[in-house]
Amino acid sequence: MKKVILLCLCVMAFSAWSQSKIDVKKEFEFAAKQYEGMLAAHPDLTQFPQSTLPDGSPRDMKSSWWCSGFFGGSLWYIYEYTKAPQWKEAAHKWTMAVEKEQYNTGTHDLGFMIYCPFGNGYRLTKNEAYKPIMLTGAKSLATRFDPKRGVIKSWNSFKGGYDYPVIIDNMMNLEFLFWAARESGNKDFYNLSVTHADNTLKNHYRPDHSAYHVLCYGPNGEVLAKKNHQGAADESAWSRGQAWGLYGYTVMYRETKDPKYLQQARDIAGFILNNPTLPADKIPYWDYSKPGEERDASAGAIAASALLELSTYGGKDAKTYYNSAVQMLESLSKPPYKAELGKNNHFILQHSTGHKLGNSEIDVPLVYADYYYLEGLLRYAALNKGKK
Repeated sequence: MKKVILLCLCVMAFSAWSQSKIDVKKEFEFAAKQYEGMLAAHPDLTQFPQSTLPDGSPRDMKSSWWCSGFFGGSLWYIYEYTKAPQWKEAAHKWTMAVEKEQYNTGTHDLGFMIYCPFGNGYRLTKNEAYKPIMLTGAKSLATRFDPKRGVIKSWNSFKGGYDYPVIIDNMMNLEFLFWAARESGNKDFYNLSVTHADNTLKNHYRPDHSAYHVLCYGPNGEVLAKKNHQGAADESAWSRGQAWGLYGYTVMYRETKDPKYLQQARDIAGFILNNPTLPADKIPYWDYSKPGEERDASAGAIAASALLELSTYGGKDAKTYYNSAVQMLESLSKPPYKAELGKNNHFILQHSTGHKLGNSEIDVPLVYADYYYLEGLLRYAALNKGKK
């Protein structure tokens, strides 16, 4: 999430790869106009932009919802690019709106909820008020780790009577704990993150490097079941889940420099980019087993951002990762994925799919699609700094 500056160090490696293809200034100007409308439509700081309901009206959620941190995080990204003070003010307001969730021990999603807004805010402003909130949030997240099972509990239960489900999405919250380990000096945050990542690598992945969505663990760390929730079937590859894993293991390599995580990220990238059902525009269907059905722009945005970072770590496929990420961002920066100005309930992107089997958020905007798209644009800009 945070390492835009890190990417600047690798600019020279990309000089011969491609000409700058995306007008980042134009895309951030559009994003700012859309989000001006979003801010005007959301005067209530307890109603967080999430998506669009079937009747076309906005879907807003409370701060306890797992996506509550993405709006503030996106506002920080707009501030990062524009440096305009009104975005700093708006980002601070919507960041503080999730402050109370630092005490929430009932969810594994505190990386999204706390670190996306507060982490970006702290990175950009060094506002010391943000730091203790994040450290408390990291402690809350760490309460969900059971040493006997060796993984952070995701949901509190899962259908079939399972009481310790772990979803692939949980890899995204480890970056928060690595930050907390550095800032607090508490090595436990680091160690439990590595243990979680190792057990996820061992248990969640198939021989083709695709991931199950949900694993259900027993009291001693045994795997009781490998299940689906948001994908098409237990044995299918849910596209956003593959993107979460790609991003998560890229972060694991950044934070530990352990080559097994770099190899895992490359293997996941290979599954995604070489998949026969991946469309020509590189924006996946909601599940890799469902070609011709709804797309998931959020999966494309997450993967694009991850691939840009992964490309900076070298290897024979680094150029492929970079060019594929650029193609994903190019696709997202134009119709049908890019909304019309003032439309789409002020979200930037269209055509994401949240939970098709649950008949929820099908072919709609999603707040986290916007977040990772903006992050991808910033990473792209950093890698192309100085190019015409």
